[in-house]
Amino acid sequence: MDMPMPLGRKSEVEVITGVQRRRRWTPEEKLEWVRKTMEPGMSVSLVARQAGITASQLFQWRKAYTEGSLVAVGANEPVVPASELQEAMKRIKQLEAALGRKTLENDILKEAVDYAKAKKWLARSPLLPGDDQ
Repeated sequence: MDMPMPLGRKSEVEVITGVQRRRRWTPEEKLEWVRKTMEPGMSVSLVARQAGITASQLFQWRKAYTEGSLVAVGANEPVVPASELQEAMKRIKQLEAALGRKTLENDILKEAVDYAKAKKWLARSPLLPGDDQ
């Protein structure tokens, strides 16, 4: 049975003819819809109806956007919390400092070996690089 449409409203039906079950949205399209929800006088429900998606999907995109990751909005990936990022950066700095100390130690030991060779304080050994005798 056909239901009469209220005056002034048009009926649109989208027919998906491909074999894929889900529509694919580009990051630009997602961002456009998210930005529309932030305009004065617009609600998530209204924008979702205009886009032909569920409000929950639009809320997910909006949450990913407000957490600071446009890439996450495009790829539907989780956003790394700022606390985890700070912890990772702190660990990276610690590792870089340790690497710097070890590099310095290595340079000092190389200089000591070269100095000892020059003074002939170091016995010739086939284990040292550059000594073929």
